[in-house]
Amino acid sequence: MRRRQLKPSPLLTVIIFLILCGLTYGRFIPDQSDLVSDGVHSSKVSQFLRLGVAEETCEQTYGFLPCTSTALGNLFLILVYGYLMFLAATYLSTGSELLLEILGPGIVGGLLLPILGALPDAMLILVSGLSGSTETAQSQVSVGMGLLAGSTVMLLTVIWGTCIIVGKCDLENNLALDSQDTRGFSLTGLSLSLSPRKLRFDPSYRLLVRAGSGISTDIWTSYSGILMAVSVIPFIIIQLPQILHTNSGRHLTVLIGLIVSVSLLISYCLYQVFQPWVQRRRLAYAKHKHVISGILKHLKMRALGKLFTDDGKPNEEVLTKLFNTVDNDQDGCLSKSELKALIVGIQFNEINLDWNDAVDKVMKDFDTSLDSEIDMNEFVLGVGRWLKEAKGANGSNHANSIKYLDEFHTQTKREHALLGEPDQSDEVVEGVENPRLTIFKAILLLMLGTAIAAAFADPLVDAVDNFSTATKIPTFFISFIALPLATNSSEAVSAIIFASRKKLRSASLTFSELYGAVTMNNVLCLSVFLALVYVRGLVWNFSAEVLVILIVCVVMGVFASIRTTFPLWTAILAFLLYPFSLALVYVLDYVFGWS
Repeated sequence: MRRRQLKPSPLLTVIIFLILCGLTYGRFIPDQSDLVSDGVHSSKVSQFLRLGVAEETCEQTYGFLPCTSTALGNLFLILVYGYLMFLAATYLSTGSELLLEILGPGIVGGLLLPILGALPDAMLILVSGLSGSTETAQSQVSVGMGLLAGSTVMLLTVIWGTCIIVGKCDLENNLALDSQDTRGFSLTGLSLSLSPRKLRFDPSYRLLVRAGSGISTDIWTSYSGILMAVSVIPFIIIQLPQILHTNSGRHLTVLIGLIVSVSLLISYCLYQVFQPWVQRRRLAYAKHKHVISGILKHLKMRALGKLFTDDGKPNEEVLTKLFNTVDNDQDGCLSKSELKALIVGIQFNEINLDWNDAVDKVMKDFDTSLDSEIDMNEFVLGVGRWLKEAKGANGSNHANSIKYLDEFHTQTKREHALLGEPDQSDEVVEGVENPRLTIFKAILLLMLGTAIAAAFADPLVDAVDNFSTATKIPTFFISFIALPLATNSSEAVSAIIFASRKKLRSASLTFSELYGAVTMNNVLCLSVFLALVYVRGLVWNFSAEVLVILIVCVVMGVFASIRTTFPLWTAILAFLLYPFSLALVYVLDYVFGWS
């Protein structure tokens, strides 16, 4: 699906530049000579303007980009370079979507998009460990770790929780209702709806469970959450020396973590390439299962007795009568045309069903003689197998009970809804009129975004390091809070806008991309980081930061893997994880001395 991207405006850049220029200090020369510097003695004004000066002087990046030793000056540079990294991320995202529109999923969607999405973060991590001498790299590499941890935590806490709030819908029977949001900010709101009249006239009534507001995602989103949790394995490996309270073999541990991280990166990209094929296969099976449940429910309604005998065997007398009602020409066999009439008459309006394909699959289930017809014996045995499958799926212990057919039908409808339709879209995407021009525009945006990210990653890291020196604030906390806003803001705002459409499909795509972005951080960005540590021989002192990533990824990954519906209260849990992460790093590093 094509997502609406944020397009940076050149006018906004000009406005920001004019505002910042207006805030630049000017020099007013009054009559008092003590306020004017003679080049030898310092004036009062110059002392005031040098508030927050670092002890050492700065070095210009590339020999010409501006630098400063003041806190305010470096804050200005962080804003400027951060905005440029935001532009780079936006250009990369827009170019990727244009290319996906032309070439489709698979190689582009599975390989190119995830890698390009993590490219700005990877660039910042790379330059943070390549700068200058080993001592300088050791000082600045914490910027890369702060960015890695900050991006992961921000996506899984602040952005995740915000998407829950803006995408919430009414929950019924543990499933969100598309585009229906009438319960406000009900955190749970659990209630049961039971109609006495319906109970009196319909013994197979369905109990309606209302559970406040929230969102639902498809089963593939849960799989993405599981993959995200698995992607933290390299973090566990490099954390082993800290767990074992030893410093020996840490260099080897970093190498092992790097190998595992690269292996997971390759595996994840291959999974993304083949996932559309797997999804279509699963969906086809779910549709066939839905047809089975619909036919069984239809037969139960037309039957003049129980489909099962008391000893749990198919009731041949009742099934024979049902066979005769379906056999329109009374020739003792059911043809494909008669099966199609039966399936079309049931009206599977809730799914996009290929009638001929459905008939072929049902015929394959029943026609053991392979003569393209279903006789009486094959019909009885086939329905018996379906009934046993339905009872087994529902876990019913009553052989003569038919209530489980309703429950089996409800279960198959929910399973189909949670699988989603990979070939459908909730928005109209027009055909591309000029593919060559679109490809050229996409490649141009990708090259521009890559060039901006490569050019300004190094000065941004320098500005963060200088700001940390001037303010005495650890570089980790600056990069943890500030840098993800620059590299992930475009993706975050786009995800929030997409989640606000309040549909299961849009929510599934939104949260799948959040989990995918974190997974790519855990494998691609971590691979770059570990390669820097190993090649340059840097000291590993990021155990607290790694622990934070582990906790947040495992908590949210387990959360995503065990449920497909998230009530509104889960957003509060996500929001609380953000300050918890910051506090945990501070306590471990500055109270217990892990660093």
